[in-house]
Amino acid sequence: MHRFLNPHKSAVIQVPMATDFSFEQPSDEEVEYEENDDSEEEEHEVDEDNEDADPKPRTNKKPQSPWDFSSYSESVADEHSHRRTTSIDFKISKARQQLSAPIAKPIEEDSDSDDSEPHRQEEYRPDDEDGDDDVDTHVEKKPFFASSEGVTFHANSFIELHISRPLLRACEALGYSKPTPIQAACIPLALTGRDICGSAITGSGKTAAFALPTLERLLYRPKNRPAIRVLILTPTRELAVQVHSMIGKLAQFMPDIRCCLVVGGLSTKVQEAALRTMPDIVVATPGRMIDHLRNSMSVDLDDLAVLILDEADRLLELGFSAEIRELVRLCPKRRQTMLFSATMTEEVDELINLSLNKPLRLSADPSTKRPATLTEEVVRIRRMREGNHEAVLLALCTKTFTSKVIVFSGTKQAAHRLKIIFGLLGFKAAELHGNLTQAQRLDALELFRRQEVDFLIATDVAARGLDIIGVQTVINFACPRDLTSYVHRVGRTARAGREGYAVTFVTDNDRSLLKAIVKRAGSRLKSRIVAEQSITKWAQVIEQLEDQVSAVMQEEREEMALRKAEMEANKAENMIAHRDEIYSRPKRTWFVTEKEKKLVQKAAKENAAAKENGSQSKVMSAEQAEDLKMKEKRKREREKNLPRKKRRKLEAAREQLEDEDDLDDGKDKSKKEKSGISLVDLAYRRAKAVKAVNKAVDAGKIVRKAGNKPKPKSRASESRTEEMQDIFQNDASERKQRKPLHAGGKKKSSFKSKSRYKRR
Repeated sequence: MHRFLNPHKSAVIQVPMATDFSFEQPSDEEVEYEENDDSEEEEHEVDEDNEDADPKPRTNKKPQSPWDFSSYSESVADEHSHRRTTSIDFKISKARQQLSAPIAKPIEEDSDSDDSEPHRQEEYRPDDEDGDDDVDTHVEKKPFFASSEGVTFHANSFIELHISRPLLRACEALGYSKPTPIQAACIPLALTGRDICGSAITGSGKTAAFALPTLERLLYRPKNRPAIRVLILTPTRELAVQVHSMIGKLAQFMPDIRCCLVVGGLSTKVQEAALRTMPDIVVATPGRMIDHLRNSMSVDLDDLAVLILDEADRLLELGFSAEIRELVRLCPKRRQTMLFSATMTEEVDELINLSLNKPLRLSADPSTKRPATLTEEVVRIRRMREGNHEAVLLALCTKTFTSKVIVFSGTKQAAHRLKIIFGLLGFKAAELHGNLTQAQRLDALELFRRQEVDFLIATDVAARGLDIIGVQTVINFACPRDLTSYVHRVGRTARAGREGYAVTFVTDNDRSLLKAIVKRAGSRLKSRIVAEQSITKWAQVIEQLEDQVSAVMQEEREEMALRKAEMEANKAENMIAHRDEIYSRPKRTWFVTEKEKKLVQKAAKENAAAKENGSQSKVMSAEQAEDLKMKEKRKREREKNLPRKKRRKLEAAREQLEDEDDLDDGKDKSKKEKSGISLVDLAYRRAKAVKAVNKAVDAGKIVRKAGNKPKPKSRASESRTEEMQDIFQNDASERKQRKPLHAGGKKKSSFKSKSRYKRR
């Protein structure tokens, strides 16, 4: 580990701690697609900063942008082309042609008709019941952390931070002239190899705070022995893409340093080939990284020197904790570990599990957790108006917040519905959630970054870490589940000293969060009153659009069903054509299956609900889910050793129980649909069985007797449950037919009555 250290660059500047955290640099990204007037003013400001830092004359060059989401996957048009599908925008445009003329009229008349009752903003006055309770604050546990006395949060330039010339040139190319507080405090300490838990407000440059010292240490690595030396973990794919792009820009003058991106949704084979070349830095999501460590050849973390967790509080939550512990177990103990987040929790037990060695707790904004330029507003939706969320949103988006808006929805289905409604009304909007392919998700971010669309409708996938320049407003269409989620959502705007608005829709059921927001925002919280006339008008428009919305969704369902059928057919063709090659490959193992992920997510939701109700319930972890899976597997193996008759009876009893459960739930489905076996696989198995019988007949092992038994009728439409019931009924009828033959004689013993089961 010491081979990475530079003893001449490990000193920490000992100056008094700064109290004024001003941002002189605009942001991590400079505006590329704004109007000329704004860009000229920002270029003039950058020139003034450069004149203060270096008196040499420089050319008026526009700073580079560190983000480029479009280069990480194929275009959406190419994806739809080879899938033979159509985009949602095409379906919406086709549905718009069927709209009647009266539906579009209120959109044009809205700006004039609402003048009599405009939207207004006023000081927020909490209700009596909102101000009684107090929100418990978390007590900071300091003994676990080393003393940070003497650490400075102020630096005039990056030269004072003792970084090399290639990195100084990269910072100049990106337009960074003065370090932010978290960068000034973190970079010198990280260069000495200390473990760090850093937190700062959103938009304060945390990515550069850990990327710059990491790249500086890699300059002194042993270049004759390639290895994976730095692992950066993020909770979302989009954040990983952003970090990878940022590191590529900072290392543009260091051509011998290679960085690899390992996330889901992109080609596994390409990532596997890149990991085999042993890149210096790997930016990954936890699940895909574990997949490669288990199933890819020659991929390990034996020489890892630095482990970085971005948005560490999210990675330590229930959904990721088991995967993070597994990755930490595979990393060497002698390493540097750094954790960063805007809402760093003080879960000391979790930090100990990560094997941190006397970490330093660096909080660059101890006095506040919100940008001073952020205006927070609340829209109270009373119980009588709870069904008009969409109408309130449209009223705000057409009159008050018309561009550069991120709308956070609670579910993927609600986000998709809003995208369809916005498209039918002619608004330029993009959607970002988990039901999209990775190409569609990155394309939505690129369109919004280039300001080709005015609205980005997203779930919490976009709530953490994404630094998209120019976001003016964040609207919480669905109220976040806790204060931490709220902080990260509203942190997408008012970044690096710019102004921004955060509007939250709050119902009567969200009073606990409203009280937390009031305590956090203080007297600066505003209440926005939306005009009743506008809400009523937009509610009527949405009601008229319901047929078109249903038509678009139905077309998507049909297209998805057709695509699944094509995938099943292609899979069957590949199995027939390349069966030997497929079965010759080693079996792929998974740390957590999709079923276990759903169990963990369900347990996390139950745990969150229990915490809200004040009760504590036991939550199933990923290890417990894996133990249950192994028990079920051992049970199945024991059943395989049973005689054929007993095994069939067990299967029939199990299927009957499942049918009864489904009937109780109101689900009348066949066993084929529940078992997940496709018709193609079933036909393939039957054809294989017939082929085996014919082969045995040709070899003389089986002799067919003509007219022995009538040919059974085709049961293609019957389920396996009905088939098993007919077998047992026929068995019982044969027993009844044989019983009268022995009437009047002695009753046969139970042992002799089973003689017909003996093999002949």
